[in-house]
Amino acid sequence: MDLRKLKTLIDLVAESGIAELEITEGEGKVKIVKSAAQINPVYSPQAAVVASAPAPVAAAAPAQPVAAPAAEAAPIAGSAGHRLASPMVGTFYRAASPGGAPFVSIGDTVSEGQTLCVVEAMKLMNEIPADRSGVIKEILVENGQPVEFGQALFVIG
Repeated sequence: MDLRKLKTLIDLVAESGIAELEITEGEGKVKIVKSAAQINPVYSPQAAVVASAPAPVAAAAPAQPVAAPAAEAAPIAGSAGHRLASPMVGTFYRAASPGGAPFVSIGDTVSEGQTLCVVEAMKLMNEIPADRSGVIKEILVENGQPVEFGQALFVIG
C-alpha cells in the first residue's frame, strides 16, 4: 500500500467517529484502530499493520535518541533542529542493500525529497525522503532496528 494512502487513512480514522478500519489490498492487509491511549503501532509478520490513530487530546511521547555508530559518535552542534519522524511501522535501514553505502551520514547536507533511509514494512522497501532541506545533525536509530509510526529517525538542522 502506498505510504501516502496509509497516512491519509490514519488521518481519516483519527478525525472521524469510527473506532476501527480494516482494508485488504492484494496480499497486504491494514488495520487501523483508534484508541484513547497513546499511539501504539505494532508490526505483524502475517502482512498486517495495526496502528492506533491519535485521539484529539493524546500526544506521543518523544523518542529517546540512540547512540550513533562509532564512525559518527558525536552529533554536530547538539540535537536542536527538525526531527524527521517515521511515517510507518517497520525496520530502519540506512542503505539500499546490506553492506552498501548509507544514503546519508551525520554532517551531510540534504535537500527536500532526497532519500534518507529505507523502512521495510510488509516485505516492501519504502524510501523515506527528507521533508525539508538542511544538514543531518543526528541519526536517532541504529541500522536494522524496528521503528514505530511517528518515531524520530533524524535531526535535520
